[in-house]
Amino acid sequence: MTNTLQKLIALPFRYKPWRPEHLSIIVDDLKGLSRQSVHSDEVHLKAAIEWLCRAQDKRNGQRDEGGVSAGWSFEDGWLPSYPETSGYIVETFLAAEKILKQPELAQRAQRIIDWELSIQNPDGSFPGHFGESGSKPVIFNTGQIMHGVLAGYLNFQRNECLEAAVNAGRWMISKQDEDGCWRQSVHNDTPHTYNTRAAWALLRTGLIANEKALVAAAEKNIRWALTRQTPSGWFKTNAFTTDGLPFTHNIAYAIRGIMESGLLLENQEMLDAAINAAKAQALQQRQNGWLAGRYADNWHPQANYCCLTGLAQMSIIWLRLSQACDLKELERNADAGIKFIKSNHHITGQKDHRDGAIAGSAPIWGRYSMFEYPNWAAKFFADALMTRISGEPIPQTARS
Repeated sequence: MTNTLQKLIALPFRYKPWRPEHLSIIVDDLKGLSRQSVHSDEVHLKAAIEWLCRAQDKRNGQRDEGGVSAGWSFEDGWLPSYPETSGYIVETFLAAEKILKQPELAQRAQRIIDWELSIQNPDGSFPGHFGESGSKPVIFNTGQIMHGVLAGYLNFQRNECLEAAVNAGRWMISKQDEDGCWRQSVHNDTPHTYNTRAAWALLRTGLIANEKALVAAAEKNIRWALTRQTPSGWFKTNAFTTDGLPFTHNIAYAIRGIMESGLLLENQEMLDAAINAAKAQALQQRQNGWLAGRYADNWHPQANYCCLTGLAQMSIIWLRLSQACDLKELERNADAGIKFIKSNHHITGQKDHRDGAIAGSAPIWGRYSMFEYPNWAAKFFADALMTRISGEPIPQTARS
């Protein structure tokens, strides 16, 4: 029996689709009832933020209290706090505090920061995965936590946060190869172009702390990433595994890191690479806002489901390019993407695992975050809404 066949046979036992709460979600998607009513940006934003707060509260009384649950899944229910994504949820809570006028969100952000600082390793890195004992640090995860602790420094004047970010950045440099690529302390022991989003954190830290070595290392990684771009604008070496294809989620991570670094450095080569990829991805979008969950080179779709997470991220990128580079035509793509996600956003008022959540994929059995409501899907959807509402990026300014 092949390994693939064994995995297929094991799927029902892993996800237990016969459970009533699981079956109702599957039936909804099968019937097309996942197409929800579309409300104002503010209504959807409030629901997504409330779900993220609920995910944080689920860890109260646990060893990982303060962090945000990675989400809810068919397999395990509410998951432990995820250091990586809790890190960049800090900036989401702080932006939402201003837009929704909810001061308690700043307190929630502080709680995340306190927890992140408490689990930082002596060498400056942060635990990977869910931060469990023995969890090996990962370049990408550490970079995303750096975004969160930078927010702690910039918004709360917490000097220990900048010190934590600088120490994390120095650890990242210690793992970087001469060509700028990270091949050590990476997911599945394979290099990833999408580590540009960690390079963006490294760059921000270097600029804020005036640490030239961090800036140089970040720029070196972005330049390596540019060598991975094909003539079509797609990126090689950008999947979770060596022989895999990137999800739209990975593609958006790579573009965002290059784009934001290009804006910070005022580097047109980097911006052109990001614009090329973002425009090429926009051409693949269906009229209703849908994007395929995976793409091969030359933007050949490789999935019949939508990666909602990646679509939210692409919507942010299109809005950023519209606002920062005057590419107003990309607003239409962002608007269509946000509308599609809204139509898959359940707002029930039940205050449960589903109310206000965003699934990894639509339908929920799509291969990205299969049968899960990951916290980062809600985070990026909220960020897309707030970027459109405020006209400001998240993080709020180019150097913060």
